[in-house]
Formats: sequence, C-alpha cells, structure tokens
Amino acid sequence: MTFDRRLALLAPLAAISLAGCGINSVPTAEENAKAKWADVENYYQRRADLIPNLVATVKAAGAQEKDILVQVTQARASASQVKVSGADLTDPAKVQAYEQAQAGVTLSLQRLQEAYPELKSQANYATLMDQLEGSENRISTARRDYNGAVQAYNTTIRTFPDAIGAKIFYGAKPMVPFKATTPGAEAAPKVDFN
Repeated sequence: MTFDRRLALLAPLAAISLAGCGINSVPTAEENAKAKWADVENYYQRRADLIPNLVATVKAAGAQEKDILVQVTQARASASQVKVSGADLTDPAKVQAYEQAQAGVTLSLQRLQEAYPELKSQANYATLMDQLEGSENRISTARRDYNGAVQAYNTTIRTFPDAIGAKIFYGAKPMVPFKATTPGAEAAPKVDFN
C-alpha cells in the first residue's frame, strides 16, 4: 500500500475515533447545562420583579376598599348619633341635621355601589397566590432541569470514550449541581403586606 492510500484510510478512522472521544458531545452537554442555568436565573429574576409589583397592586386595591368601607362605617355611625324625637320635628335645624346625617350614609353607600365592580382585593390576593405558586413551580422545574443537564455533562466527561476528549481538548471539570445552601432556602419567600 502506498503512503497516500494509507493516509486516505487513516483519515476517516481518525475522524471516527475523535468523534468517539467527546469532540462534539462535551461542548454540547456543557452548553446545554449553561442554558439550563440561565433558565434558573431567569425565573429567579422573574420572581424578584413580579412579586413586589403584585404585592403593591394588592396593597393599593386593599387600601382603596378599606377607605370606602371606613367611609360607610363612619357615615353610619354619625347617622346613628343624630336622633330626632317626635318633639324635635318642629325644630328645622334638628330635622336638617338628621337629613344630612342620613344623606352622608346614602352618599357613602352610593360610592360603595359605584366602586363595587372595582373591588378586587380578594381576586388580587388569589392572583398573587397563583403567581407565587407559579413562580415557585417554574423555579423548581428550572433547577431540576439544570441538575439533569449537569448530571448529563458530568457523566459525559467522566465516561469512556468522551472522557479522553474532555480532558485532552477541553480540560473539562465537573459542574456543580444546584442545591439550597442558604438557611431557610427550602421555604418560599414570605409576603408581607405591612
């Protein structure tokens, strides 16, 4: 056999053996794990951005509703303090004070009726809880996917024949899977409305 012919036979054999040494599988697995980590960070950022805005919305809706209900309660209390007896019916000032107190209740009730379609604090609380649960589920899924990608990468760089290419061409080192290290990290963050 001539040298050129041996070289022609050796080139495909070298390509096949290099392909079997992790030349493509190592960077593919590494990039997959990095992409999964980016998902984890993305969902943490989503939670960090979303929760304060939702809490503020719920607080604002609750404050508006509280204000309306306080007005109704105060108007009712004021109206119940103004009394007109049968003997007072000849005094125009007492009758007018009674009518004004009752008009205050009527006005407050009208405000309540007008605002009723907009009273959403209970729905806002439900939305907040749904979003919190959804955020925690997304984070949990992203961490699980990242850990799966890290496991696949670490397995790739440690098993034959990919381990050869991983060490020689890439100097690959095992990636660290996600695990909660912060005390209390296993619990979802508390939401405080104060």
